Formats: sequence, C-alpha cells, structure tokens
Amino acid sequence: MLTTSFAIFALLTLTTSQTLSPTVVCIPGQCLQGFSNTTMGATLSAPGAATNIHLLPGQYASNTNPQLLHNMLTSSSTTLSPSAGFNASLSLPINLALAPGLAIYAQTLYSGQSGFTPLPSTPLSNSSTPLTAQSLAVSSNVWIAANTGSSNKRVIIWDSVPDVNQLPLGSSGSLSLIDIQSSACSPPCTGSGVCSASGTCQCAPGFTGSSCESCATGFFGPKCKPCPDNCTTCDEGITGTGRCVKPVVANAPEKCNCVNGVCGANGGCACNTGFTAGDDGKACAKCSAGFFLTSTGDCKTCQLGCNQCDDGTGVCVVCKPGFSQDPNDRTKCIPPKSATSSGQVCPDGSFGNGDSCTPCSPSCETCTGGTSNDCIICGSGRYSFNGSCVGTNSDGVCEGSALIADNIKHECDSCGAKCTSCKIPNFSVASTVDQIQCTGCLPGFFLSDGKCVESCPSGTFVSPQDNLTCTPCDSSCGTCAGSATFCLTCGSNQLASDGKCVSSCPSNTFSSSGFCLTCHGDCGSCSGGAFNQCTSCSPDRPVLLNGRCLPTCSKSQYFDSTSSSCQSCDSSCSSCTGAGPSNCLACSSSSQVLRGGSCVAANCQGSSNVLAGLGTCLSELVTIPQPSGTGTPAPLPSVTGLTTPTKGSSRTPLEWWQILLMALGCAFIFLVIIWFCRRRARKQRAKRTEMFATTPGYNRARPSGWRWRLVRFGEKLFGHKRSRRVPVVVVPTESEAVKLRTLRAAEEARVIDHEEDLVKLIGEYQYPSRAPSPQPRPQQHKTYTGRPLSDASQLSAPSMYSQMTGMPRKAPEPRQPLRQKDLTSRFSASTYGIPENLPTLPSERKNPFWK
Repeated sequence: MLTTSFAIFALLTLTTSQTLSPTVVCIPGQCLQGFSNTTMGATLSAPGAATNIHLLPGQYASNTNPQLLHNMLTSSSTTLSPSAGFNASLSLPINLALAPGLAIYAQTLYSGQSGFTPLPSTPLSNSSTPLTAQSLAVSSNVWIAANTGSSNKRVIIWDSVPDVNQLPLGSSGSLSLIDIQSSACSPPCTGSGVCSASGTCQCAPGFTGSSCESCATGFFGPKCKPCPDNCTTCDEGITGTGRCVKPVVANAPEKCNCVNGVCGANGGCACNTGFTAGDDGKACAKCSAGFFLTSTGDCKTCQLGCNQCDDGTGVCVVCKPGFSQDPNDRTKCIPPKSATSSGQVCPDGSFGNGDSCTPCSPSCETCTGGTSNDCIICGSGRYSFNGSCVGTNSDGVCEGSALIADNIKHECDSCGAKCTSCKIPNFSVASTVDQIQCTGCLPGFFLSDGKCVESCPSGTFVSPQDNLTCTPCDSSCGTCAGSATFCLTCGSNQLASDGKCVSSCPSNTFSSSGFCLTCHGDCGSCSGGAFNQCTSCSPDRPVLLNGRCLPTCSKSQYFDSTSSSCQSCDSSCSSCTGAGPSNCLACSSSSQVLRGGSCVAANCQGSSNVLAGLGTCLSELVTIPQPSGTGTPAPLPSVTGLTTPTKGSSRTPLEWWQILLMALGCAFIFLVIIWFCRRRARKQRAKRTEMFATTPGYNRARPSGWRWRLVRFGEKLFGHKRSRRVPVVVVPTESEAVKLRTLRAAEEARVIDHEEDLVKLIGEYQYPSRAPSPQPRPQQHKTYTGRPLSDASQLSAPSMYSQMTGMPRKAPEPRQPLRQKDLTSRFSASTYGIPENLPTLPSERKNPFWK
C-alpha cells in the first residue's frame, strides 16, 4: 500500500509546476494576504467572498481572530476543503491537524501536489520506498525511518521538514522510507508489530502478545511461520522447529464418537471384529456376544461351544445347546458324543447315523453330521469361522476375513483392538497367537514392531512414505523427525542445530538442553529466546536497551554506531543525526529555522513567527508583493477584517466590587440553601415529635410570643440547639378525679413535712429564763416521732436568725405556737366525691412524670 501510494505521487510530481495565486493564509490569531502555493491544511470558501482563506494546522473557534476569519468560520454558506491527510468539518471548534501518518509535498514549504499515507497496519519489513518529495509533514507522536542516498545511513525524522534540501543528508540528498510508526506505545512494539495512534501494537499474522513478542498457537520460529499442513500440533513457539508432533488424522475415531473402529464417509463407525456399541452410547466400546475383554483391551473369541464368557478371565457362562462345561477348564465346553440308535458311541471323526457310525466330512475332526457345516472341531489346517471350516494363507490370515488363525482354539480370532489387520509370519500348525503382528492400525496410531502405538518411541520417526510406520533414526541422532538424518537430539555431547549435530551453536542461536535454538527476530545474538534477552542487535533495530533491541533512541538523541549507544543532540537541535550543531533535523528554539543542518535565526517578516511543528515562518509561506523600482506589483483583492480583532472576543477583567458582590451573592444563596435544608429537617423532626406526643397521657405546652419566635429563628438560622431558657412543659392528660386525688396527696405530704420541720425548729429553740406563768402548764405534746418535748429543749435552742447570721437576736424570741398532731387537709375525699380506696400517694402512681 505504501509503495503504491508513493509511486503514484512520484508520477504526479513530474507534472506539477510552481503556480502562485492570491489568497489569505491564516493561523489561529493571525492572517496574511499575498501569493502562496501552500496546500497543507484546509481551504475555507464562501459564495461572494472577496477571497478564499487557507487554514494552516491549529485549533479554530468562533472567537478566533481576526474578524475576517471569524466571519468565514461562522457563516452558514462556508465550505471547508481539507488537503490530503487532513480530516475536518465546520463543527466549531475545528482542530485542524494531520492524521497519524506522513504527508509529502512536491515542492518546498508544503506546497504543490500532496500525498498522504497513514500508519501501516503491518510492519514494513525489508521495504524501501523512494521519497521524491521536497517537504515532509509528520504528524504528532509519529516518526519515520529513512535511508540517505548512497551512504545508506539510517535517519529518524520526528518533525515536519519544510525543505528536504536543508537536512544534513550529504551530497546525495535523497531519502528512502523504510519504516513509519507511532511513538505512543509503552513498552515499544517488537519488529513484528506496528504501534498504532491509540498506543496498542498491531501484530503481523502469526504473532501475539502486548508487544507482538510471541507466536500464536500453530506458528513457530522467529518469523512465526504456520505449522506444516496435515499437522494438528507442531513444535511451535518463537524457538520452535516446526516439526509435526501430531499429524492430522483422517477419519479419526473420535470424530464419529467411536472407540475401536474407523469413521466412514456417512458419519458411521465400522467396528473392529469383536466390538459393538457400549452402554454409554459410544460406538465400538465393548465386546460383542461370543467375545470377552482381555487385560490388554482386546476382544477375543470365547472357546468353541461357548456362547458367552466373562471379561478378563474368559470363563464360559453359557455353553451352546448340547455342550457341557469342562470341570477341569471352565473356559471350555465339552461337545456331546455322537452315538448310534443302539447307543453305541461313535469314535472321533465319525457321527451316529442310524444303527452305524458314518465318517465326518474331511474338513472336520469331530462332527455332528456329514457336511463341512456340521463340524465341531475342524480338521488339520482348517479353522472355524461363522459355522464353517476355512483355511489360511501363509501369514495365518483366515480366508475371506481379516482374522488370524488360532491353533489352540481351532478357530479364527481377532487381531486386536487397535489393529485393522494382522499376520503371523511363517505361519504353521505350531504357530501361537503371541506371534501376531499388526499390519494396519486405526487412524491416529502408528505401527511400531508389530504393535499399534499412539506415538513412535524414542529413536524412531514416522515414515513420510506411509505416515504409519515408525522408522529408526540414523545412528548419529538420538532422536529425529521427517528423515533419519534430521537430528532433533545428538549424542557425544553434541548440540542439535537445524537438524545437524554440531559442537557449538552458530550465530543468532543459543544453547538450551542440547539444542541450538534460534534467537528472537529482534536480536542479532541472545542469551535466551525471549525478546528481552538480546545481547546484540541488527541494523534495522540498532538500539540495545535493557536486553531489548529498539528501532530508535528518544527524540532528543541519536544513535552512535561507534559506541552502539544513544547520545544527546546539541542543545540547538530538537532532533538530530549526529553530534554538534550542524547535524540538526529540527530546531529546539521557536525563533530559529533549519538551514543546511544548522539552526539559525528565523528573521520572520513583520509580525510573523515560526509556526510550531512546521519549522518555518508564516511570512515564508505567503509572498507579499513589495514596490520596486522596476514596476508596480500586482494588486491583491480588497478584503476587510484582515487585521481587525474579532468583536466580543476579548474579555474585560472584573472589578473588585463586582467580585465582592458575586461572593456575597454566593454566600447568601448558600445560607438560603442551608436554611431550607434545616427547615425541612425540623419539619420532619416536629412530625416525629407530634407522633410521639399523641401517645395517651402526654401533651405539649408550647411557649409563644415574639421574643420566643425571635430566639428560635436565630437558633434555626445558625444551627444552635434549642434554648434552655425557654422550658418545654409536658403536662399529662389526666381526668378530673385523678387531678384532685393527686392534689390532695401533695397537700397532705406538704402538711406533714411542714409539721416535722416546725417541731424540729421549736425543739431547737433555747428560750431565756423567765418566771413561771401563773396559768396552768399545758399538757406536753409529743413530736411527730412520738418523743415528748421538754421545756428546756424548747427554750434553749438558738433562734433560726442566730443560726443563719451567727449573731444573737436583740429582740425577745417569740414563742412558737403548738399544733395538734393530726391536721386535716383542706381537701377531703368526701368533698369531691373521690372514693376512699383510691391510692393517694404519688408513689402509687404509674406515670413517671409525677415522681
């Protein structure tokens, strides 16, 4: 694809001529009017417009300066025509950039006929495409590798080149493209992969892995070739040899759910003799009637006269009619004796025929009749088969069958489970069944020393002539494959390398367990088969870093072939081909351009600057005619808004008071949101409280008034808890009778407490001495506790005033009146009609609020 694209481009460049036309060339923020043949980017055009506008790479929005560009971008009649490699639409903002790949131009300064090739999907291995262009545009995060003319020096180009002639390429000045990749992959791809713009490695066919470092299943070798045809499994992998380990089996038994048989074209299974369908549904999985299963997995016929015998032992279970089981050998059945009508037993070789014995057929040793079909035991050289006596060939194979003759059983028996045919070499009446040799095997088995095996034993290989017979390897090989002399392993401490036995491994291989295995394709030499075990690198991937061979150094470095290492470029270069300031491929300063491999001052005209990523001034791309002494320059179309800033595109900074008002507004909105949130929470809490208050026996008395509402508003606004200065009284809902009873109990308790306090107080008084009263002394009363109060105790106690102040009272102490013990309450049960048997003390109540 790459070769075809550039070949077509080369033909186009031959017919391209330098033709300048008046136009306006723009970058974001600046436009120049003049003559230009630049084809990079896209062209804006609109009906009735004074001129077209050519856009160079950049991001364009509706507020992009100048006004002329703004008007064209926002016009509904404007059309956008991108050049090769640029894909853009008029959906603002427009990010006009080169697609991942390489664009080439027939003339310098990105002008003339253009061509573009995207990143390839497969590696460009061993390819070289001449670049006849005069300028190159490389998209971001993409590098190209090129050879320089006759010197064949490898150059890595990271940046766009406005003039190929300014590169330090030597006298030839020509380039040939050998590779193009993205630098977005980390870690980098191997030589079998291409880094895409999304940062993933796209692998060549047969390769797999995150860096395309391994062979996929069914592929082998450094180039991950496919395994040979007619091979299910081969020696695969990067270090594999590709030899077939398991060939493709035609008509394999498992294809038709068969065990000991051959699959037919119709999908059926032809069982070997003695086998039939198993109980699990698999074909040819168990022994047929008249056969028994041996310890080797074969089905052998039961002894003559036995219809059914046990697996493993061959003991007869059911004898044929007229036969009886031999007590000395339970595997056999004794045939009946033939006798005449008078009861005379006939000798062997004859049978009873009326009153006399008649000779058997010559085919029979013993018989029940005169024909060959009546034989019990066949005669010498004859064997029982399907009720008849048949002969054999020189290999002991019974006539008309693939069975083998058994001299012990006197019958034809099966060859074995995996044998489709067999023989006994030099067969005679003295031959035994342990001399049987298979001559054919079921698909998937191989013939080794007369046995059918799943794989050939060590030191042999499958003969390519019949893909069946295991053939011995050459004496120089321990193991071999394909031929007797293609050694896989060797003796005498030698190493197997590409089928030969050598004393040391050749270059680009490494030793492992007696083998010389090939290095990974990225390596020149290696210590192992992995892609990060390289010890030297090939010219197309020369950079050795942490065991890996990479195609290039970083952008600001170059590869030094003398030291085989990456070295830093000169500070004036953003990329280079060698040391010093004269080997630059692009400049690191935005005020310099490349001239002959060196970075020099750009000297852009007017307000023009060096365009980022393009390495040239905007004024170099647009020729503005200047008056000269020879004549008047050609006039340019008159356009407006070429230098006028876009209206409304500039933004005025906010004043301090505007910022303050915005901050206060935001704070107010924040407080309102908090207030609403807390108000909602309070409503939910009030609802739960109301549900609790509706419980029988509870009520809420809410305070009111403007002061209360003001306090609560402040608490709600700032999130404080409910004020404790405003009590919330919970009054139980009681009946009138319960209220009166409670009031009475409280009054009685108050009277009792008051009486006790009064008595104690009087008892502690100490009255001054005075004359006895002429009146008779009242009767002494007892205190509440029942003890009498003496006059001394009543008069000697200090006054309450003295006790509280610590000073004696100046006035005479008044006498305290005495009170009767039993005081009645102002309220009585009879007063309000309350039954006397109701509880009257607070402790008798169940409501905890009245304790």
